Amino acid sequence: MPRGEITGYIDVAQVVLYAFWIFFAGLIFWIRREDRREGYPLEAEVTGRLKRPDPILIPTPKLFHLSDGKVKSAPQADQKPDRNFVGHKREPWPGAPLEPGGAPMQDHIGPGSWVHRDDEHDHTFDGQKRIVPLRVATHFVVHEDGPNPIGMTVFGADRQVAGTVTDLWIDRGECFVRYYEVELGAGGRRVLMPVTFCRTGRFSRTVKTQALLAHQFADIPGTKDADAVTFLEEEKIVAYFGAGTLYATPARAEAIL
Repeated sequence: MPRGEITGYIDVAQVVLYAFWIFFAGLIFWIRREDRREGYPLEAEVTGRLKRPDPILIPTPKLFHLSDGKVKSAPQADQKPDRNFVGHKREPWPGAPLEPGGAPMQDHIGPGSWVHRDDEHDHTFDGQKRIVPLRVATHFVVHEDGPNPIGMTVFGADRQVAGTVTDLWIDRGECFVRYYEVELGAGGRRVLMPVTFCRTGRFSRTVKTQALLAHQFADIPGTKDADAVTFLEEEKIVAYFGAGTLYATPARAEAIL
């Protein structure tokens, strides 16, 4: 028998090759199983009912111990489907697009969709609230070389005045401006506008957004704390501006030819 042979027709190289194939197939199966731990739909799209747990394709829940002492599991097989949108499917089959109802800006569909994140504040490593206005984070200042948006007039996509910037909300963890605090009229309600949805004019001394019309600022979701914002509140605020990019005017939802 030649050296290296186990039998007369199988050698060590073949065994190693077959072992690699088995290992690689098992690795692909394990990866595909793990990617169902987060973000994989566990409910039927048409009926909204939870699917039966599949012990083969759906992994067993794994516990995650968070810094605030909470314990969360993934996947969350016992979580009820989050169907917070208003509207209807154009067709009954899975994957069919959704159409908004009578108030597209608040129907939570498409770019305006959001999920139920924790209604709690994010914190820095030292326990401080992470996203707060400059009146709270007093050790932050606007650089003298850049335009200071505070006091600038805010214009909507219709070129109408929406309000005035009264403060900047800072991300203490990343030293970054996240929101402009906009006062809707003198002494009126104050709302948050994400900086990613607006442009600040250095010379015009104005802040302009194409996401919303001026009157739509009145419906921006608010915060329960005047000096902090929660995960859920951020989700709703950004979703509202996202909805405006498609539904602020009827023409935006039409096809571009």
